[in-house]
Amino acid sequence: MKYTLRKWKDSDKPSLIKHANNKKIAKYLRNGFTYPYTEKTADFFMGLVRDNPDHPLFAIDVDGKAVGGVGLHPQKDIYVKNAEIGYWLSEEYWGQGIMTSAIQELLDYGWKHLEIDRIVAIIFGSNIGSITVAERCGFKLEATLSQTIYKFGVYEDELIYGVRRPEKQSS
Repeated sequence: MKYTLRKWKDSDKPSLIKHANNKKIAKYLRNGFTYPYTEKTADFFMGLVRDNPDHPLFAIDVDGKAVGGVGLHPQKDIYVKNAEIGYWLSEEYWGQGIMTSAIQELLDYGWKHLEIDRIVAIIFGSNIGSITVAERCGFKLEATLSQTIYKFGVYEDELIYGVRRPEKQSS
């Protein structure tokens, strides 16, 4: 399926609320991605995007509608050469290869525009879809932390996946 990555626009708010309001998505994301995904949550996110125009947060656009998002979150202090990736996609578009392609595109963007050498994905242990996508994109499991995530009344393992800048990867 054809998609584009683009900057978020204020006019994306209704589509954002529609596609993000899904417990199957929220259960694998941090608590800032609420369920239900409300107008207040969308306003907070859209404000974050407006206030940080250079922050690499992109809408996944299918047929002119924002149906998901991918972004890089540059880290600070001793982690300054790292960025954390975040991603989600409307359930309506799962299994169509969109997220794998979007993440590859975002990785290329990160290597080109950010002074980082590693991108990390923090994945819930039971999120098989996200694990599969990360591995398809070249991420390697670096650590498993037992029962460190608590979401919706359930403990989950935290899987730390990383990918290195291509010229920094060891053979």
